[in-house]
Amino acid sequence: MSLLHLLRTKSTTISSITKTLTSPNPNSTFSQFRQLSTSFLVTKTPKKFRKKRKKQESPRTKLVQTQPNINPHFENILLNDTHFRFLTKTKEFLFKQPHHVLRLDDAGKLHQQLGFPRGRKVVKSLQRHPKIFEIYRHSDGKMWIGFTDFMEQLLDQESCIMDEMESDRVNVVRKLLMMSKDKRIPLSKIYHNRLLFGIPEDFRDRLRKYEDFFKVVVEEDGKRVVELVNWDPTLAVSALEKEYMVDEDKVKKAFKFPIKHGKALDLDERDERKLNLLYTLPLVSPYSDGSKLNLWTVEAEKFRVGLIHEFLSLTLEKRAYIHNIVEFKEEFCLTKHTYQMLLKQPRTFYLAGTEMNWSVFLKDAYVENGVLLNKDPQVLFNEKLYRYADMKVLEPSNDVYET
Repeated sequence: MSLLHLLRTKSTTISSITKTLTSPNPNSTFSQFRQLSTSFLVTKTPKKFRKKRKKQESPRTKLVQTQPNINPHFENILLNDTHFRFLTKTKEFLFKQPHHVLRLDDAGKLHQQLGFPRGRKVVKSLQRHPKIFEIYRHSDGKMWIGFTDFMEQLLDQESCIMDEMESDRVNVVRKLLMMSKDKRIPLSKIYHNRLLFGIPEDFRDRLRKYEDFFKVVVEEDGKRVVELVNWDPTLAVSALEKEYMVDEDKVKKAFKFPIKHGKALDLDERDERKLNLLYTLPLVSPYSDGSKLNLWTVEAEKFRVGLIHEFLSLTLEKRAYIHNIVEFKEEFCLTKHTYQMLLKQPRTFYLAGTEMNWSVFLKDAYVENGVLLNKDPQVLFNEKLYRYADMKVLEPSNDVYET
């Protein structure tokens, strides 16, 4: 092939390529080439420049309250519960053991019963409260845990408080039974919630002294149930009704049960307020038979709100976790909409904590800084115990019997 022919062939090829590249035809080879030729470009935003998506909160951490409604004092009370969870649960569990002692090897397996995080060593939790718990080697060569001598003195003081307050605790159980649908509650439910009301651990044995008030019945499945023997009308007066006698206007403003009405009524603001007032005051007694009320009426909701108000007023700290309330759901004719019902009454109740485990406070029972107005002797004892529990060294001026 001659050199001239070779040059002509090359020139023709270059010309052909040039036409192809400059062709306006969108279906041309260049369009395809252009689409494929961008494969070497970075089409994704580098990770360091991407906008971080806000991580969705889980029910375990998401607060039930939102700003600006959050009350830090009530929220801190629940944080305090978490801080002393190990102390509270271990104190109860250890107190029921023979001689108030437990093998350390056994304690390490009881994370749920003793309230320390699963997978952690129980020793670390014990060392947080050196004035309350001690670890020692027994004559059998095994390591054991128990109360310090100082804590044993505190427990003796607590026993005295339980004895002094026994008649009050008996009345609390009577009122709970009087509020219940059939005037009977399984013994286990009262026992599970005994700390909420200051009821002693051995209250099941103490019931035998009060045959005029209680009767324990064993059902076919072996479940033991406490039944009310005598109705006492002097006890069937709620805290809300007593408050109404003292300050009627205050109670009227505590709750809202607005009624929906048609526009055809053409009510002005004053008349509408008067109409709503008829549906405001929840004076449906919690000691009446709520099972006879139509479940979704305003009257039934008044009953349930009043019942929870009375339930909380019977507790030591005028507050309760949802699991405490739900355990009595059947006996107190409550519904699954308890959360929504209480949320509609922000003047009286404050819902604190997370969606997984929230608590209800009676707001009027506390001053602005979150301190209880009236403290039960058991509450005062618990506060003193918590102070000692956080001490590493006991100060010489501290007296175990100080109040």
